[in-house]
Amino acid sequence: MRRLPIIVLPAALVLALILGTYLWRAADRLPQGGVVSTGTAQVGGPFTLVDQFGHKRKSSEFAGRYMLIYFGYTYCPDVCPTTLSLMDDAWKRLGPDASRVVPIFVTVDPERDTPAKLKDYLAAIAPGFIGLTGDPKSVHAVTDAYNVVATKQPLPGGTYGFNHSSAIYLMGPDGKFVAFWDDTAIGPNGLAKALRAHL
Repeated sequence: MRRLPIIVLPAALVLALILGTYLWRAADRLPQGGVVSTGTAQVGGPFTLVDQFGHKRKSSEFAGRYMLIYFGYTYCPDVCPTTLSLMDDAWKRLGPDASRVVPIFVTVDPERDTPAKLKDYLAAIAPGFIGLTGDPKSVHAVTDAYNVVATKQPLPGGTYGFNHSSAIYLMGPDGKFVAFWDDTAIGPNGLAKALRAHL
C-alpha cells in the first residue's frame, strides 16, 4: 500500500504562518498606512467538540490547566502515532505536574474519526489523552482557529489521506497561546523540559 507523504512544516515556517495570520487580521482593523508594532499571535479559541466516549467537551472546562494539543488523524501512517507517543512520554515525565496539563488530540478527519475510532486508537497509543471530533463544520472552525493546514489527498482505491502541518501547541490556563514545538525537532526529554519551564 502506498503511503501518503506527510508535510511536516518546520517550526520557523509554522511561526511565520501564525504571526502572518495575526498581522493580516490586525491590518484589517487599521486605517491605511497603520502600523502593527505589538501584539500576540492569534492562535486558538473556544471550542465545543465530542470526545472519544461520546461526551460533549468545551474548552472552558479546561480553564485553570494547560492544554497540550496536537492535530492529526487516526489513518495517518506514521507521523501522528509517532508524535502522540512522544507527547505521551513527555507528559508522563512531568510526574505530579502532569495533572496540570490536559493532553488533547483533535482530528482533522471527522468523516472517519468517530468517537469509537478515536477511543480504540488512543487506547493503543496514548491512553491518557482526550480525543476530540465532531461535525466537519465544528472541526474546521477549530483547525482554522489554530492555523492548522490539512489538505485531503485522494489515494488509490477510493480512499484518502491528509497532508497536514505537525505542530504541538501549548495553551495556557487562561486558554491563550503559550508556545508550540515542531515534532521533528524535539524529543520526549526536550518537550518535558520545555513544558516544565512554562508550568
